[in-house]
Amino acid sequence: MGLKIGYIALTLITVLFLILIGYKGINEASSHAKRDKLKLIFGLLLWQVFILSIGLTGVLKSYTFPPIFPLTLIVPSFVFIGLFLYRNRNRKWIKSIPEHWIIYFQSFRILVEILFVFSLAEGIVNYQVTIEGYNFDMVFAFTAPFIAFLVYGKKVLSRKFILIWNYLGLAVLLSVIILFMTSIYTPEIYGSKLPLLPLESMTYPYMLIAGFLMPTAVFLHVLSILQLRTAKP
Repeated sequence: MGLKIGYIALTLITVLFLILIGYKGINEASSHAKRDKLKLIFGLLLWQVFILSIGLTGVLKSYTFPPIFPLTLIVPSFVFIGLFLYRNRNRKWIKSIPEHWIIYFQSFRILVEILFVFSLAEGIVNYQVTIEGYNFDMVFAFTAPFIAFLVYGKKVLSRKFILIWNYLGLAVLLSVIILFMTSIYTPEIYGSKLPLLPLESMTYPYMLIAGFLMPTAVFLHVLSILQLRTAKP
């Protein structure tokens, strides 16, 4: 029960952060603040309800191909992120969100990886997808506060360094996705004939990782890239 609470608590913290940066941008740049705030709250709430509803059906507990889990959660979230940020790439709210907030908050992924370690102990995930195996996302997440401090605090590094850091972060997240997918569909490369990722990891609230927390990290990276590329010289 404690582990489940951990996943839900981290999700709530992340939701609150997204609301915070949304409100920040809306308050400073929107001419329809009340409407936009309601849309923000409704969108985040609707996605959480969707994840919970899918989890309760148990439909994701399958090793069949095509992969139901990523097609139901990961692909739709990435499509939404792409469309949302593309449509809003020139909006003032993009530039109104403090750049350093986004970078500092990427350290939330440290907590995600800590949850992975506890999940491994409970038999929820396989060790290959944790820092004990081939998942180095925790190492990357540890760099977030230091990079933000050096770029935005001390200003000893160029903001262009953040651009490179964001692309590196996306590459790290891609490697984690590949780890999860290969541990299910090509376990032979890890010396196993059977899928390594337990089916329980595809239930609520563990599915919040793929359905919300990981996509949030991707969203923040892409948002930061847009801020840097649309900023005036």
